[in-house]
Amino acid sequence: MTMRWLRSTLVAAAAWSMAAAQDAEFTETPSEYAIGTLARAPGCSLADFCRLARNDLSGQTEIYYPDSPEFEEATTRWSNVGAPIANITVVPAVESDVTKLVRIANNCNIPFLAYNGRHGALTTLGQMTWGIAIDLRSLSGVTISSDGKTATVLGGTNSKVLIDALWSAGKQAVTGTCECVSYMGPGLGGGHGWLQGHHGLIADQWVSAKIVTADGQLRTINSNSDLWWAVKGAGHNFGIVTSVTIKIFPIVKTNWAITTLMYTGDKVQALYQAANDHLLKNGTQPFYIIQEGVTAVDTTYTAPFIALGPISVSNNTGTYKDVSSWVGISLDGPPCQKTGAANPRFPLYLEQYNPSAMATLYNAFKDGTNSSSPFATSLFMFEGYSMQGVKAINAASTAYAFRENNLLTAPLVQYTPGSAALDAQAKAFGNQLRNILHAGSGRSQKHTYVNYAYGDETKQETYGHESWRSSKLLQLKDKYDPQRVFNFYAPAA
Repeated sequence: MTMRWLRSTLVAAAAWSMAAAQDAEFTETPSEYAIGTLARAPGCSLADFCRLARNDLSGQTEIYYPDSPEFEEATTRWSNVGAPIANITVVPAVESDVTKLVRIANNCNIPFLAYNGRHGALTTLGQMTWGIAIDLRSLSGVTISSDGKTATVLGGTNSKVLIDALWSAGKQAVTGTCECVSYMGPGLGGGHGWLQGHHGLIADQWVSAKIVTADGQLRTINSNSDLWWAVKGAGHNFGIVTSVTIKIFPIVKTNWAITTLMYTGDKVQALYQAANDHLLKNGTQPFYIIQEGVTAVDTTYTAPFIALGPISVSNNTGTYKDVSSWVGISLDGPPCQKTGAANPRFPLYLEQYNPSAMATLYNAFKDGTNSSSPFATSLFMFEGYSMQGVKAINAASTAYAFRENNLLTAPLVQYTPGSAALDAQAKAFGNQLRNILHAGSGRSQKHTYVNYAYGDETKQETYGHESWRSSKLLQLKDKYDPQRVFNFYAPAA
């Protein structure tokens, strides 16, 4: 079950990212000089960094400067609010380049930020006001093991590449739902996906990983490492994952089907009561209503919603590879386009819907996105994935903390960036919507999803409210990243 309001339309989505531009001292070529003269670290200048990088990195590594179209392309982000600023973008060609980049940046005392698809909308990224962007795009590829039970995925691989590579071999794995988003980014925050009902979250599939930690070491970690717990849910805080070996599975059911229903606003309470009564069922059944292994969604699931009198009903059938296009998140879909918009989200997990709160929410959303509003193109995501596989994993075994929740909700406040006042207005609107849902949940504590986070969430709201979780994250952060060089994406400690 996945839903999205675009006004009163119901649909789905997913995401993550980083990067931008500024300055340093340089005198070698026009392109290099264009970096500027403003930023200088206590250790060495950005010019020094570039010289060291050229001498030490592999010949295929690319370095882009702000006056180049390559730099522009590499730093354009899906969401442009609270954006990080980079002076130089480096595209490492091989895994060893990443370790060298981290060491050089540390020695020069220059901030750095690694990224894949640049889909993150987290405002804490804006705390990077200068430094080096490390674009992992060249570290892309999938290698299936000889026994067909695992695959090794390079750190810059996007979901579509992984899905297609496995599908052609008769295999599949839990990935993010949006085709253009990296595989690794969502996984570092836990990672939801269509197949999680069978197998658990993206991170639950990991067997081992290679990660460059803050000291510039390339470590191979698995369940025997204390870092393993942290990487699976708070991984953005602990290093740059250059590859991960994951569990993969035979394709058992190739057919998938979807039913899409649209309603008028007066049906809101009845609609979400029906979702509670007929779809959630303690989290065991994933309108869009999407079903695996059939050519048409079973009427057991659709009949209660047809009875509510939708204004339209449409059906489609195909394979797993068609699902993202059905819900508008394929490579050519809107979430995969970087248009210059600001796209902050305000996530909240729920156990079930409060129909009365949903009616209040609908009216607030409708009023806030009227045709004269700067937020008129905003949408609201309601994602209800099958949860059996997620709940089957011991919650204490990963930094991802919120396995008991059945629903992931998030307003996406979309607008054209213009001023700090407009950003503040968007933040207030997004939190107004989130707080309506929270009040209706009856909970005293908010549970939020780090991969959708806005940036004003507390550490407990992002990584779990149990005191032992906070203590463990702090202990591991002090051990592996005492200087907090990985602290731009939802700092955990």
